[in-house]
Amino acid sequence: MIRLPDATGALRAYTPRAESAVLAAGGPPLVSRTVFSAAHVVADPFADTTPDSPAAVDWDATLAFRRHLWSHGLGVAEAMDTAQRGMGLDWAGAAELIRRSGAEARAVGGLIACGVGTDQLTTATSLDEVRAAYEEQLAVVEETGAQAIIMASRALAAVAAGPEDYLEVYGHLLRQASEPVILHWLGPMFDPALEGYWGSADLDAATGTFLDIIAEHPDKVDGVKVSLLEARREVELRRRLPKGVRCYTGDDFNYPELIAGDEQGFSHALLGIFDPLGPLAAQAVRTLDTGDVAAFRAALDPTVPLSRHLFRAPTRFYKTGVVFLAWLAGHQDHFTMVGGLQSARSLAHLARAYELADGLGLFPDPALAESRMARLLAVHGVEQ
Repeated sequence: MIRLPDATGALRAYTPRAESAVLAAGGPPLVSRTVFSAAHVVADPFADTTPDSPAAVDWDATLAFRRHLWSHGLGVAEAMDTAQRGMGLDWAGAAELIRRSGAEARAVGGLIACGVGTDQLTTATSLDEVRAAYEEQLAVVEETGAQAIIMASRALAAVAAGPEDYLEVYGHLLRQASEPVILHWLGPMFDPALEGYWGSADLDAATGTFLDIIAEHPDKVDGVKVSLLEARREVELRRRLPKGVRCYTGDDFNYPELIAGDEQGFSHALLGIFDPLGPLAAQAVRTLDTGDVAAFRAALDPTVPLSRHLFRAPTRFYKTGVVFLAWLAGHQDHFTMVGGLQSARSLAHLARAYELADGLGLFPDPALAESRMARLLAVHGVEQ
């Protein structure tokens, strides 16, 4: 039994489960859906840094976590916002992460796609600067042999005068790309600086511009990754995509129904929540591979309360809960994050995340998770 604080500060008793539900690595490849987990980075807890310092990364632990995801059959979406791009991880750190993870993927035969952005720009005053920054990052990703994910750009959002500037910049990038890319639409709930992306705060108008870009270059777009947390809007967009262009759900609120799909199609997945859910998510998709949609939903639907908790507003701080659960699960030896982001969620929030994750059986060693949760509570003055 462990005492956990709730949002009012009151303590309540919780009895952790005794057995893990985590399945062993291995199993047949996933076939009915392409599934990427966006992966977090592990900070070096002994580095003498400040929140403004370049990220100090524990490369061994970071790459070990990627091998964990690959061992369960998932792809890795590298250097995305889950890896704290723009929230602790700068471009120099991201480039090193891309190179190291790309080499690791080649060594183990793992599926990998990497984020291409413009975060080396501290400020931008022209579209030419934005294009050049995108091109620099695209070259780094393509040199590793990884697929490119063209991420939304704060710099482009700041300098674009309207939809035509997005059409011009993205058209240029797609012509430059050597292989089909994934286009990433990240909503302002994940990054407020992206408000009005695609040239309009009206989502219908923005969707029209997004589809125009794809329609002009369908041979260079493998798929789109949509993170707007609106299932209806994703389904409508999915139905309007050109034939052969995939939709990768990035909806951490509604992913089971979107991956399961309907009579007119389904979404593949590129999700931050699959960082902590990796083994369970992979097993659920293997069930879906057999055609058993009901069993797939029965496996994945119970995970939604945890995901909605981690991604609740302000959504951009979901990374704190993701890294916290990785620590409790034994994937790293500490709860320290680049940029000091471990302080971004309250003790009550983390306690609820622990309770929800434990209820799902996500911890390979429940006793270890309970011990680490108790130690964190003690640091905050909650003795057991």
